[in-house]
Amino acid sequence: MRAVSDSAELFRHVSAEKSDVYRCIMDVFAAAKRQYRLQLRPDEVLGEARWSGMSPRIEDVNAALAQLTTWGNLESHPDTARVSSLGDFYRARFLYRLSHGGEAVETSLALFVATLQRRAELQTVALEDIANRLQALRTLADASEADVAKVHETLRDLVRVFESLADNAQAFMAGVARSIALQQAEATAVATYKRQLIDYLERFIGDLVRRSDTIAGHILALEPHIDALLQQVAVREARDSAPGDATDRAEAQAFYRNAWRERWTGLHGWFFRSGHEPSQAELLRARARSAIPQLLGAIAAINERRSGRSDRSADFRVLAGWFAACQSDGDAHRLGRAAFALNPARHFALNTDADADLPASTRWADAPPLQIHPRLREYGEAAPRGPMARIRDRTEARARLALELAEESLQVETARRRLATGQATRLSDLGELDQHAFGLFLGLLGEALTEQAGPDAAVARQTSDGLLHISLTPLAAESRTEIHTPHGVFSGRDHLITITSTQDIR
Repeated sequence: MRAVSDSAELFRHVSAEKSDVYRCIMDVFAAAKRQYRLQLRPDEVLGEARWSGMSPRIEDVNAALAQLTTWGNLESHPDTARVSSLGDFYRARFLYRLSHGGEAVETSLALFVATLQRRAELQTVALEDIANRLQALRTLADASEADVAKVHETLRDLVRVFESLADNAQAFMAGVARSIALQQAEATAVATYKRQLIDYLERFIGDLVRRSDTIAGHILALEPHIDALLQQVAVREARDSAPGDATDRAEAQAFYRNAWRERWTGLHGWFFRSGHEPSQAELLRARARSAIPQLLGAIAAINERRSGRSDRSADFRVLAGWFAACQSDGDAHRLGRAAFALNPARHFALNTDADADLPASTRWADAPPLQIHPRLREYGEAAPRGPMARIRDRTEARARLALELAEESLQVETARRRLATGQATRLSDLGELDQHAFGLFLGLLGEALTEQAGPDAAVARQTSDGLLHISLTPLAAESRTEIHTPHGVFSGRDHLITITSTQDIR
């Protein structure tokens, strides 16, 4: 078995320097494999390949074949069938064929291209086939003697058709609007596609609604017999399993039965609700319906872009034609004022001293000329006239602000030292509090009460700034306290409060 690093060499020809030559050669070998041809000679490869440009020389084909053999995509064998002289015998001649790894690479690349090129389809024919297979399965289940081979064949056909329907429906639901393709389409192409898609969706939705009930009825009728049918099919498939004892045969039967049961469950979930979730058929029907508004939205976006498109060069060419058709300079001036909005607007004047006494309705031609500073023409801005404004000395204001901050910090620290004693104190024993102490007390009390589970529950927590720790314990419900402050009297239920600095706790 090839290692992972060696297997990567099989894909080297896709991104190599002469990838187009390598791919043309591998396409020839893939076609020969489909035609049951075992091996090819270099001259046959040269003649059968579809080269993108000029055909290469036979020496280049030989070199490419040797390189593909080195990477493991091809296998080479000496060609002695055409030897007619001693010189031909000693000349290197090879027959080439696809290696096991090269065949796997070609299969994977073909599947990759087919997947990219596959268009999402809503298969109404698949719905008819599913209904027919289920009807045939009901007939086989009602028979007096079960035909296991026929049941197995019908179930295989049913699964194959259903998987195709599910895969295409999933691809359709992933990108039904084809918005990317529509963005660059012409209006006529969009209108044609709109009619085709609407007809397509209406036909599928109608067929899905009509056949879903029939399919659901067949599934319900098969439910009492399906376990026995799946068991018979599993026993038949287990005959081809590897030789073993009775336990191995039982495990093989259980494996095949579970696999068939899982497929049947998927088919059941497609046409029946699972709890509160809608069935896959309902989701597909809703998605198909929503495709029409999506398409109309894409068409509206295209029309909006087409109507709002602006081509400045085309506008200037049309304007130049209008200027050339003017009969006089006055007409050209009027056209210029209308085209470029050259209307009186004296409030945009730059020479404010000269325009101080002019009304805003004054025509530019009747007003004094403006003096445009060269700096304005060069940089788009003009320096203001006159000396620069003096820089204000803010030293005194900064010193006053620093003094106020220091005084406020001192007052807050004093209030913190008074309250954060670390000892349990009744609120009624706090006495009178000044403005800063009362503000700190209210902040601490608010933080503590937010953590309280109930009016009778004790609470302890650390403040949000991490500087203090507060513990609050309610006293008797009839107890009362009053705290006098410069703003009035604060009263309420008495509590036992303990405020401790976190530095003291450490």
